[in-house]
Amino acid sequence: MEEANFFERVYAVVRQIPYGKVTSYGAIAKALGTARSARMVGWAMNASHHLEDVPAHRVVNSKGLLTGKLHFDGTHLMQQLLESEGIEVKNNQIVNFESHFWQPKTV
Repeated sequence: MEEANFFERVYAVVRQIPYGKVTSYGAIAKALGTARSARMVGWAMNASHHLEDVPAHRVVNSKGLLTGKLHFDGTHLMQQLLESEGIEVKNNQIVNFESHFWQPKTV
C-alpha cells in the first residue's frame, strides 16, 4: 500500500468526524480495512499539520488519551480545541469518552 494514498484515505475519514466527537487511531484503521495499521494512522495524523481541513485534534487513542498532543503547537492546544467543542478533558484524557466516541463507517 502506497503511504501517500493511505494517508489520504485516513484524512478522508478524519474529515467526517462530527464537531464535538472523537474517534481513535484503531477505529480509523478498522474502517479502512487495515485493522492492524493504527500506528500508520498515527503517522498520518502527525503528518497532517499543514492540512487545515483535517481536524487531527479529534483523533485520540482507544482509551480516550490525547496521545497526539505533542504534535500540536502550544502545550495544550489539542485539549483547548476539544474543549472548545464541548468535550471535557482531565489529565490528558477525555471525560465520558464513550459518549463522545464516533465510529467511522467502513470505507
